[in-house]
Amino acid sequence: MSQNRLIKWLLTMLALIISALHIIPFYILLVMAFKVRGDFSSTWILPDYLTFSNFTEAWERANLLNAFTNTFIITVGAALLLIVFGSMAAYPLARVKSKLNQFVFFLFVAIMVIPPLAALVPLYNLVVRMGMINTHEIAILNNFASFLPLTIFLYSGFIRSTIPKELEEAARIDGAGVLTVFFRVVFPLLKPVTATVLIISSVFIWNDYQFAIFFLQDSSVHTLTVTLSSFFGENQSNLNLVAAAALMASLPMIILFLLLQKYFIAGLSAGSVKG
Repeated sequence: MSQNRLIKWLLTMLALIISALHIIPFYILLVMAFKVRGDFSSTWILPDYLTFSNFTEAWERANLLNAFTNTFIITVGAALLLIVFGSMAAYPLARVKSKLNQFVFFLFVAIMVIPPLAALVPLYNLVVRMGMINTHEIAILNNFASFLPLTIFLYSGFIRSTIPKELEEAARIDGAGVLTVFFRVVFPLLKPVTATVLIISSVFIWNDYQFAIFFLQDSSVHTLTVTLSSFFGENQSNLNLVAAAALMASLPMIILFLLLQKYFIAGLSAGSVKG
């Protein structure tokens, strides 16, 4: 076996091992979700029956409709703000070369390395003073602010490395203004990086627990992570029920990734290149 083939084989095996490490827990979760309570057979083998009672019971007892609604509103609201304002902010940073723009860009990059929890105490104090505890708005704005630096970094890199300036210059010659050039010429070409931003931000916002537990304390505004945490504590003796709830909570993000996966890698790689 040649050295190149050996390296390729080793990389393939490594990829399979990494994939298995992610797939096996999900498979075990799937097996447990379809078993009735008291079934202590192996979690590695699917049962010879399928029961959906765990899903209906978990949906009702955990009040998942309320949790899904809150999480959906927060995730969609923050993602839309990120896509619109993140792309608009990245456009001049990518196209206008100046010391001020360079400073602003590196400032956003520097903010990315600061742990969000480092600002928790002053942020919580500010939110309490503004009377925005237990509101969807604070969750949307907080997630928007948390992922805006990464969004600008990806969009600006993609614009610099992928979109030719000649398209914009041709539109300006025809009399188009800056906003017209951006929304009619540039933005339609940002599909790959938009998909990347949408997947990355949505997954993290959908799974956010650290901020939701502090800012969304009332049960009426609990998100899925907070709801599942409480539900797990109440049903530690019935893990099949908890598995069904967790499986339902993870499905929307799995579907989102499957729908946008063809754009994800292209947008991530191109958006990470500095032009």
